[in-house]
Amino acid sequence: MRENLNLFFILSFISVAIAFAFAFYLYSWVKKARVGNSRIEEVSILIKDGANTFMRREYKILFTFAFIVAAIIFFFLPHPFWIGNIKNNLMMAVSYLCGTFFSAVAGKIGVMVATMSNGRVAESAKEGIRPAFLLGFRGGSVMGLLVVGCSLLGITLILIVTGDSSIVLSFSFGASSLALFAKAGGGIFTKTADVAADLTGKVELGIAEDDPRNPAVIADNVGDNVGDVAGMGADLFDSNVAAMASALVIASSLADTGLNNISMVLCYSVLGLLSSVLGIMSARIGKNGNPTKALNSSTYTTTLIFLVLTAIATYILPGFSWRIWGSSAVGLLVGVIIGITTDYFTDDSCPIVQKVASASSRGSAFTILSGVSYGFISALPAMAGIAISALVAYKLSEPIGEGYAIFGIAMAAVGMLSIVGMIISNDAYGPIVDNARGLAEMGGLGEETIKVADELDSAGNTVKAVTKGFSIGAAGLTVISLLGAFLSEVNAVLESAGLDIITGFDIMDPVVFFGVLVGASVPAVFSSLLILGVDRNAERMVDEIHRQFETVKGLKEGQVSPDYERCIDIATIGALRELVPAGLFAIFMTLVVGFIGGAEAIGGFLLGNIVSGLLLALFMSNSGGLWDNSKKYIESGKEGGKGSNAHKAAVIGDTVGDPFKDTAGPSINTQITVVSLVSSLSASLFVFFSIF
Repeated sequence: MRENLNLFFILSFISVAIAFAFAFYLYSWVKKARVGNSRIEEVSILIKDGANTFMRREYKILFTFAFIVAAIIFFFLPHPFWIGNIKNNLMMAVSYLCGTFFSAVAGKIGVMVATMSNGRVAESAKEGIRPAFLLGFRGGSVMGLLVVGCSLLGITLILIVTGDSSIVLSFSFGASSLALFAKAGGGIFTKTADVAADLTGKVELGIAEDDPRNPAVIADNVGDNVGDVAGMGADLFDSNVAAMASALVIASSLADTGLNNISMVLCYSVLGLLSSVLGIMSARIGKNGNPTKALNSSTYTTTLIFLVLTAIATYILPGFSWRIWGSSAVGLLVGVIIGITTDYFTDDSCPIVQKVASASSRGSAFTILSGVSYGFISALPAMAGIAISALVAYKLSEPIGEGYAIFGIAMAAVGMLSIVGMIISNDAYGPIVDNARGLAEMGGLGEETIKVADELDSAGNTVKAVTKGFSIGAAGLTVISLLGAFLSEVNAVLESAGLDIITGFDIMDPVVFFGVLVGASVPAVFSSLLILGVDRNAERMVDEIHRQFETVKGLKEGQVSPDYERCIDIATIGALRELVPAGLFAIFMTLVVGFIGGAEAIGGFLLGNIVSGLLLALFMSNSGGLWDNSKKYIESGKEGGKGSNAHKAAVIGDTVGDPFKDTAGPSINTQITVVSLVSSLSASLFVFFSIF
């Protein structure tokens, strides 16, 4: 068995090397394209510098926080060092720091490639949709390959060095905590600029979305990168690592010492990475092709490749169970179905978006009411899908033996995230082509080029919505398996103390129900803190835009350039100020509930947090995407087109949806992962306090 595990360690390194080599090839391919427009090059540099400045200042704060948390882990987790194993505590602390580092590196490189690609995509749009699409997608694919490669590399190294799968939880916590703050900070930044730019530009002044006279327009483009590239990349890095971590912890607790099961987790993860490489290579679009169909086709290709490769591996390799393969396949197929249903509710070629656009012609109140209603409806298929996949995986795996039912759910999460390399590639494509659209307008490339860029951007909005639905669904399965990992950690502590183990959490127990109620409230308060952060920061930026238009002579006429850097600075300072309270609140509430009610209360807390969090995340992400594409549908000439009453109402809907879909919604799935990992790492302390 040990030899099999060593074999998969080697295969992990080989697959990571292939992914990194292919990412470097794609980076070099994109870099060969040239930017011939001096104005586009100038603005691209502003976007790049703004993104780098924000990330440098954000990472400085986050790494300070990370070292403080690492110190706490060393002194207190999993046991206070004076009564536990100092070496184990040290490894946990180092593993945590490695998780934050790998996540930060993937995000940083992704932003570097995205800011390099945007101007090149804008220029290539002059030649048609095909070259522009390939540049945008391949630029995004660099991020996708790096995220999955870094996650697999980090986990493999930790398993080799420590030989303890529970320490992977600390690595996952490092990735999750950085993702929580990076997604929140990037989301606040990007929506501060987006809301302010839309309200002052489109509604008040009647100017185009990316009119260079608007002082917030560059900050908006910067935000696309720090929010949707670095932030969303960190989010999906965290989801992938958390899914693998929970599967590995549960696998190691199973009857056969976990070696075959650990090998299966690594094998499927390796094949998922290779499937993403092959799927990215297969991405094609015709001369007059549809970019949305091209992106979806690549996703389906990757899915099919993964299912075939894992079936072959399960057939060939001894000890691999077809029931576990079935659980993994169910998770992946449900993920695809969630993506399809999300697409139905957010794609402007589908009836739901068109209905909201039609409602906008009667005023902004109808825009909001219809968007909220369809957003709630859209949560049902995804929630049902998560529930069905968990149930099927449980029932499929239960006959194998004790503990395998939860392992099956964990492998369903691994399966759903097996194609995450392709999903992140699609997601990073979105902000690249969004920036390209703005650069095409600011560079004066003409209406035909802008039309091509608009088509690419519309596809980007749709796939970003699908990505968010996919990541939230994956988080749902992951945290269910993390609940199982938490129970395993608690029982290990109880057994070592000679106490009775916990077989489950009874919601009729007042202590458990106390945890359920508190846990269910945390995502709502967490979301409100983030949205209020966007609100306060956007108000400051609106005031600055008004000041510049009122005091800078010649700005309205386009005779002078606005002070873009002032708006970037406002977004940066405000986002950094607002990102910390929301994240600390979620962690603090977890610890309070654990110290008051012990492990039983935390079991209820996690249950309430999962259900409430998934519902809110799906509702907000889908409503936001729906409002955004309703606005773009109207801007394409429908329902009166740009400048009409329907357009103004749709812009209001879009500004409400902006913090929903790009700040609070996608941050909640990271929040529920973080509190699950905090619970598992603090399990011994919760048990200790409940006893004494």
